[in-house]
Amino acid sequence: MPRPQYVAAIDQGTTSSRCIVFDEAGNIISVAQREHRQIFPKPGWVEHDAAEIWQAVQGVLAEAVSGAGIEDGQIAALGITNQRETTVLWERATGRPVCPAIVWQDTRTDQLTRALAEHEGLFKEKAGLPLTTYFSGPKIRWLLDAHGLRERAERGEVLFGTMDSWLLWNLTGRHVTDVTNASRTMLMNIHTLAWDDELLDALGVPRAMLPEIRPSAEVYGRTVAGVPVASALGDQQAALFGQTCFAPGETKSTYGSGSFLLMNTGHEPVVSKHGLLTTVGYQIGAGPATYALEGAIAVTGSLVQWLRDNLGLISSAAEIETLAKTVDDNGGCYFVPAFSGLFAPHWRSDARGVIAGLTGFVTKGHIARAVLEATAWQTREVVDAMNADSGLDLTTLRADGGMTANNLLMQTLADVLAVPVIRPMVAETTALGAAYAAGLATGYWPDLDSLRANWHKAAEWRPAIDEAAREHEYRNWKKAVARTLDWVEQ
Repeated sequence: MPRPQYVAAIDQGTTSSRCIVFDEAGNIISVAQREHRQIFPKPGWVEHDAAEIWQAVQGVLAEAVSGAGIEDGQIAALGITNQRETTVLWERATGRPVCPAIVWQDTRTDQLTRALAEHEGLFKEKAGLPLTTYFSGPKIRWLLDAHGLRERAERGEVLFGTMDSWLLWNLTGRHVTDVTNASRTMLMNIHTLAWDDELLDALGVPRAMLPEIRPSAEVYGRTVAGVPVASALGDQQAALFGQTCFAPGETKSTYGSGSFLLMNTGHEPVVSKHGLLTTVGYQIGAGPATYALEGAIAVTGSLVQWLRDNLGLISSAAEIETLAKTVDDNGGCYFVPAFSGLFAPHWRSDARGVIAGLTGFVTKGHIARAVLEATAWQTREVVDAMNADSGLDLTTLRADGGMTANNLLMQTLADVLAVPVIRPMVAETTALGAAYAAGLATGYWPDLDSLRANWHKAAEWRPAIDEAAREHEYRNWKKAVARTLDWVEQ
């Protein structure tokens, strides 16, 4: 029987589900994508229909395989990468969701997380996470209380999972999750890689409803067509893996609606003292876990969309670069997009957005440039925190995501970070990371070195401003950030 030629990856994202088929060199063979609904029942609430997402995943999986003109027998493995923290509850007996899924962006647990303030040190020490609405644990607690599901959950009749668990349940029949997704729940001890009774008690989550925690790369089961399902990674960890950031200090940043920087910190977790998250980067089979520091930025690409949709200054996202190039600098204007507070390294839910430094000289070109610079300066804040926490100075940033098509932004990043910024040949690093992990688990790729050999540089930007100019602009940015704070009265 001939050796299978391809690896497929499901990329289950916040707005759509995709399936991408890769060959041995990491080249894309076919892509299929379907969007799903974004449900907003109340201000601050964001929900998904998990059953709708599963239907979409089945569709894209079939389309990607048939679109490539290949058969299931030619697929060596299937990997999964997913939107993290989004919380699904379903019945063990029927496999049907018992309530809408609460999306990671949802803020309905704000009152609950504030009530848990006495446990903040516990969550930081054991889970590596701050006490915020972002993570899955408070969402589980809210759903159990709001829908009267606690007793059923305690009996193991109602199950919890993030999107990887939901897909693995439907694909293989197993109730499992991987260490990267489990590390986003506030329920897993990042030192033991196991559910922690003290964390479960603090959040009031029954152990009986939780999936088994497994490595990121191993064969969890097989699809009905017999394809091994062999990896699961949260989307940002998958991008770290797809960018082949396998050594301590290697860092990637994914630029989409929001942006996420992850730095590989090796086999020991680094507990942040500067506003970052400690997370599991990946675990391959029975090997030790690799940890990462993460800086999450809430608003980057979505600020460009806001400029387009709310202000009408541009008619397409690509026009932001053209408009920004009509001026030589920001004209003294700084835009801090704290639309729903600030994430890393500040974690200030009371902050709101500001445009600072306005004078009669400022034009829409200056505002466009300030919008792009906002992404760069927020990245700089996170990188400074990473350097301080890890003791490993960033030397190169590997960038991926939709915003990397903007060359002016990439140059601005290099200027404000004072390090080279590199864009890889294969931009779909999230799906590629899931494919790599699945291929490793099944022997399609032999080792990490073979994955490194697949990574190729498409473009590189080097710093082009002097230190004095860089630090002057950074001081102004920090003054603008200070003006966003204490806006919302709790």
